Amino acid sequence: MGGESKWRKMKLALGLNTCLYLPKTTDDDESVDSRAHAPPRGSDVRRLMPTTPTPSSSGLQMSKYGVKSSNKQMCAICLTAMKPTDGHAIFTAECSHAFHFHCITSNVKHGNRVCPICRAKWKDIPLESSGSSRVKSSINPGSFMILHGMPHHQTRPNRNAPLLFQAPEPPIFDDDELVNQKVEVSGDSDSIGGVEMKTYPEISAVARSTSFDNFGILINLKAPVTKGHQNARAPLDLVTVLDISGSMTGTKIALLKQAMGFVVQNLGPLDRLSVIAFSSSARRLFPLRRMTETGKQESLQMINSLVANGGTNIAEALKKAVKVMTERKFKNPVSSMILLSDGQDTYTSISPRKTGSKTDYQTLLPSSMQSKKDVTHIPVHTFGFGMDHDASAMHSISEHSGGMFSFIEAENVIQDAFAQCIGGLLSVVVQELRVEVECVHPMLRLGSIKAGSYKVGMDENGRSGFIEVGDLYAEEERDFLVAVDLPVEETGDEMSLVKFRVIHKDPIKKTVVTVGGNEDVTILRPESTLGKQVVSIEVDRQRNRLTAANAIAEARVAAERGDLAAATSVLDACRKKLSESVSASRGDRLCIGLVAELREMKERMVSRRVYESSGRAYVLSGLSSHSWQRATARGDSTEMTSQIQSYQTQSMVDMVNLSQTMCFSRSPSTSMVNPSPKNKKSLRSIYSFPPPQPR
Repeated sequence: MGGESKWRKMKLALGLNTCLYLPKTTDDDESVDSRAHAPPRGSDVRRLMPTTPTPSSSGLQMSKYGVKSSNKQMCAICLTAMKPTDGHAIFTAECSHAFHFHCITSNVKHGNRVCPICRAKWKDIPLESSGSSRVKSSINPGSFMILHGMPHHQTRPNRNAPLLFQAPEPPIFDDDELVNQKVEVSGDSDSIGGVEMKTYPEISAVARSTSFDNFGILINLKAPVTKGHQNARAPLDLVTVLDISGSMTGTKIALLKQAMGFVVQNLGPLDRLSVIAFSSSARRLFPLRRMTETGKQESLQMINSLVANGGTNIAEALKKAVKVMTERKFKNPVSSMILLSDGQDTYTSISPRKTGSKTDYQTLLPSSMQSKKDVTHIPVHTFGFGMDHDASAMHSISEHSGGMFSFIEAENVIQDAFAQCIGGLLSVVVQELRVEVECVHPMLRLGSIKAGSYKVGMDENGRSGFIEVGDLYAEEERDFLVAVDLPVEETGDEMSLVKFRVIHKDPIKKTVVTVGGNEDVTILRPESTLGKQVVSIEVDRQRNRLTAANAIAEARVAAERGDLAAATSVLDACRKKLSESVSASRGDRLCIGLVAELREMKERMVSRRVYESSGRAYVLSGLSSHSWQRATARGDSTEMTSQIQSYQTQSMVDMVNLSQTMCFSRSPSTSMVNPSPKNKKSLRSIYSFPPPQPR
C-alpha cells in the first residue's frame, strides 16, 4: 500500500487525482469558455469537490488503476489536507478546483494564469496583498485579492517566452545538492558475479593445408545481475530536457507531465534530477536535487507548472543541460540526459533531411559535445514525439553523444518509453568497459573489428586492437566480431588464435576489474576434415545482425535521395539472405525478429508520404538500437515490432510493466514489453486483464 500511496500523492501533484481535463487549444487572447463557473468571491472558502468535466476529444481515458474519490481533500500543489478550520485560506477557482491560497498565489506570482489541475485559463487572478484597498477577504491568516479580468500584458512582459522563464538564473550552475558520499556496500551487495565473457570461433577445425580468409571470432559479454535494493546500483544524475513549445499543448503536455511524474516517483533518494524546459528559450526549472520525498514533491510542483507555448529552441536547451552537468560541484557515478521534442528547431540554422547534411546537425550540440576531445561521456537519450519531430537531428544528437534515439509514434506510450530508458539507467553495474584483443599466433593479423558505433582501434601492424564499450546495464549483453586470415599450418594439431581481456570499473565499489587475458581462443588443425564443418550459430547470428544493420543503413541512404524502390529492394535482398542462413534453419529468435523488422521497414517505405511521416524515424531508431546493441522505443510497438526487442533487459521489462499498471489505459497495440518465449499469447489477449506486477 506504501507504493500506492506514493503514486496517489504523485498523481495529485500532477493534477491526475480524479480526472484529466484537457481543454481545447485556444489563442492567448481567447476568453475562457462561457460555461465555466462564475468567478468566486475573495472570501469563498469551501471544501474541494471533485468534478467530472467532459473528456477531451483525444480519447484519453481514466485509468482503472487510478485513485478513487475520497472524502479527504488535498491541495494539489503542497499535497497536504485542506480544512476550513486549520487556519489556512482556501481559494476556489472559477473552474471549481480548490487550493490553499498561499500555494496558488505563489504559483501565480511566477506568471501562471491557468489551473494546475485542468489547465483552464483564469479571468480572475489570486494575488497576495499588503494593505491594498482592493482586499476582499475577512479571513485572518493573511490578506489577498482577486484581480478580475486582468489583461494579458500585465502578466506577459514577453509574449515570445513562457511566463515560467522570467525569473533570473544563477550565472554558474554550481548550486547542485550534495550527493550522499557515505553509501555503505556489503561484500556482495553490488552484484551477483562479474562480467561473463564467452568466445566462439566460426568453426572448430580447419585442415592444415587450407587457408581461411575472414575467419570470424566472436566475443560475448554479459553484465551481472543486481539485487533488488537501493545500494545494489550506482546513483544517477539525470537531466531531462523537455519540449514545451506550442505544439505540445493539450494531450501531449498532459502525458509528458504524467511520464515525468513516473520518472520522479521511481528515482531513489540517492539519485539527483534537474529539469530543463524549453520553447522559444530554455530554462532550468531547478538544479540537480536528490529525489528524497521532499525533493520529489517540490520537483512535481515545478513540472506541473509547465505551460506549452512558443517555438522550439533545441540548441539552447542542450547548452543549458550541458551547463548543469559540467558546472555541478558534485557527481554521482552515473550521469545521463534525456531530450524529448515533438518538433524541429526553429532557432538554429540547419539543413535537415538532405544528403550530405549530417555535419550540419552538430550546430544543435554545444561546442563541448562537438569536440572530439570531449571527456564528459554523458549520453543524451533522445525521444522523437509524434510525426512532426526532426528524426535526423534527434538521431544525430544521440549518436554523437553515445545515447539512444527512440521514436514515440503513439502518444500514450511516452511513459512506457521513459520507463524503459530509466529501467536501464537505474541498473548500471559496469562502467568504462574496454575490450582488448591480441593475436597469439605469430602469423596472424587482425583484419577487422565489427563493433557498430563503439570506438575501435588497432595498432599499426594489426597484432592487437581494442573496443571502448562504456556502461552496461544489469544483464545487458554485447557481441563483437573479430576477423582474421588463417594461414596454412604445416605443423601442430592445434592453433592458438587470439586472446581477449576485459577491463572495467565497478561503479559501486569504485574498483577496477579485469576479466580474461590468460586463455587463448584455439581451433583444431587436423590433417583433413571430414565433411562440411558446422558453422557456430552464435557467430552466424551476429553476422546476420550486422548484415541487417548494414542493409538498413544502405536502404536509408537510398530513401533519403528519393529512391524508395532501391531502398525496398535492398531490404528484400537482405531478408532473403537471412532466411537462408544457418540461424534461420534452426529457428533463431534474433533472425526471426530481424526478418520481421526488415518487413516493417519496407512497409514504412511504401510511399514518400509514409516515409516522411514515420518511416525515417522508425529506421533511425532501428539503426540506433543495432549500432549500440541497446533497446529503443520504436513506432507504436505493435505485436510485430515487439519481436525485435531483443536488447531489452529484465530491469527494463520490469519498469515498463510497472508503468503499465500505473498509467492511463491504452489500446492493446501499444505494449513495449517483449513477450516472453513462454507466453505466445497475442498482445490483445495479454491486455484483456491487468498486466502482472513486476518481480
